[in-house]
Amino acid sequence: MLVIILFFLGHWYLSIFTQTFFLHRYAAHGMFTMSPRWEKFFYILTFIGQGSSFLSPRAYGIMHRLHHAHADTEYDPHSPSYSKGIFDMMWKTRLFYNDIVNNRDHIPAKFKKGVPNWVFMEWLGDRWPVRLAWGTLYTLVYIAFAPSPWFFLLLPIHFLMGPIHGAIINWYAHRYGYANFELEDTAKNLLPFDFLMMGESYHNNHHKFGGRANFGGFRWHEFDPTYPIIRLMNAIGIIRLKANNDLKYM
Repeated sequence: MLVIILFFLGHWYLSIFTQTFFLHRYAAHGMFTMSPRWEKFFYILTFIGQGSSFLSPRAYGIMHRLHHAHADTEYDPHSPSYSKGIFDMMWKTRLFYNDIVNNRDHIPAKFKKGVPNWVFMEWLGDRWPVRLAWGTLYTLVYIAFAPSPWFFLLLPIHFLMGPIHGAIINWYAHRYGYANFELEDTAKNLLPFDFLMMGESYHNNHHKFGGRANFGGFRWHEFDPTYPIIRLMNAIGIIRLKANNDLKYM
């Protein structure tokens, strides 16, 4: 049982870390810079961390910029206000995302400027045989170590880890929680103490200061677990935080 618990938690946290650090704070917002070699390293880490639910850093970055520019309007790629339910929102997001991945979109060039784009890894991560291979690997781990068939109910979360993390924030953090700031959209801070989503649930804070690398810190209990990692990486030269990271994509 311990192996399965550690495997699940390891997959959960590596997936959410790569999403918040690389896809969100780097690809979408450009809160820091890194060398081409480190960018490739984090591409590979994202491929490993998200596995069967790999999300294109390029497509994620473009789509998230649109979300900030058009939050809770009809042009928002994923707004609960324009969806019948969470699954309807996820399906619309998938269609929007696939249009970007397959270059069928008509999104203005300003939203695409500076997003990372390692063509090979974008192609590899999106191949269905590769996604099925990751899913098979997860299943084999459970066959080998699950102490009970009930544990196999966790497998769908492994298969869809990336979209699940996105749906938690894009749906629930626009419907429930508290707000530190008045905004023109419905973004809220979903969790008062966020180790589960590594800072992502401080959504109201983030929508107020879209380029701020620390998503928490406005109340005593708001600790963003990803931010100390960012500061450490900045200190040892893996990344370079921008001097002014309080600009929003608007």
